[in-house]
Amino acid sequence: MNHTALSARIANMSPLRYTPAGVPALDLTLAHASRVIEAGQPRDARLEMPAVALGTVAERIATRPLGSVGCFSGFLASRRGVGGRAVLHVLNFAPETVSGCDAEAATPAN
Repeated sequence: MNHTALSARIANMSPLRYTPAGVPALDLTLAHASRVIEAGQPRDARLEMPAVALGTVAERIATRPLGSVGCFSGFLASRRGVGGRAVLHVLNFAPETVSGCDAEAATPAN
């Protein structure tokens, strides 16, 4: 199963574009920072990850200002086939609540 849910802020966002088939598409960079426990020790977990959203999800995210925080969920795939950098393909987006990415927000829309 390939499913990822990430509580993150929008660090960078390109203008909304359209595929040749007319589907809205949005390229963005997500930034995440948290403190986790690994092997019984606290650790700061930070990352920036490229992401892409299509369709109505892209349109919804495009209305958010840079720095907006939310729960982004979807699947990971490499940008250019095998060996490329992983990209989060966002299937669902929900503005973050106090609890962060909850189970409902992390469930991909059908």
